[in-house]
Amino acid sequence: MKYAIGLAGILLLCVGLYLARESVLQATGDFLVLQDNLKPADVIHVISGPDDRTDYGIWLYKQGLGRQLFFTGGWCPTIQGVHAERGKARAIAQGVPPQAIAMDGFQVTSTYSEAVRLKEWLAQRPEPVHSVILVSDPYHMRRAKLAFSWVLGPTIKLQMAPVPFALSPYQRRWWTDAESRRFVQDEYTKIVYYYARYRLSWGPLKAWLASLDRE
Repeated sequence: MKYAIGLAGILLLCVGLYLARESVLQATGDFLVLQDNLKPADVIHVISGPDDRTDYGIWLYKQGLGRQLFFTGGWCPTIQGVHAERGKARAIAQGVPPQAIAMDGFQVTSTYSEAVRLKEWLAQRPEPVHSVILVSDPYHMRRAKLAFSWVLGPTIKLQMAPVPFALSPYQRRWWTDAESRRFVQDEYTKIVYYYARYRLSWGPLKAWLASLDRE
């Protein structure tokens, strides 16, 4: 009897540890996913990347959540084209009026540099912009919020619109999927890098970190 109780106790402990592990892993991924209750904005900025970002940004526009779509990104060997041009073409094909689409095909090396391109485009607009919806992959949103808020400052209201997991190649239970695991692990590394690169470094260290910019 004591032996059976001992086995049951070990089994319960193992189940408890497994559930605790899943809760910690889930919280680790969820921390990266920022999602706002969206309200209509002046601009929907689709951060350059896979077509699911573009298509979700287009869907948001067609729901009346933005007055203009803005696409960024230069030449990409994966798609054999310019990201911004591809985004514009997909938007027009899905019924978005050309006059409601803006793009910047400048070659960007990081999320931070995309924020810089947005800031420069906003500065050239005849009408002021007060609010921007950012569209990207779920696990990219926290770092995107950091980068864009640092670049744009407090005068622009940012709203975060991650591509829903159902439309994304990534999984909410990220530890069960190789591509999702890589993304989550990379994002934590990049967040640390961003603080070092844009907030804590100076002189030769800052220059060296700048040479590491990739995305």
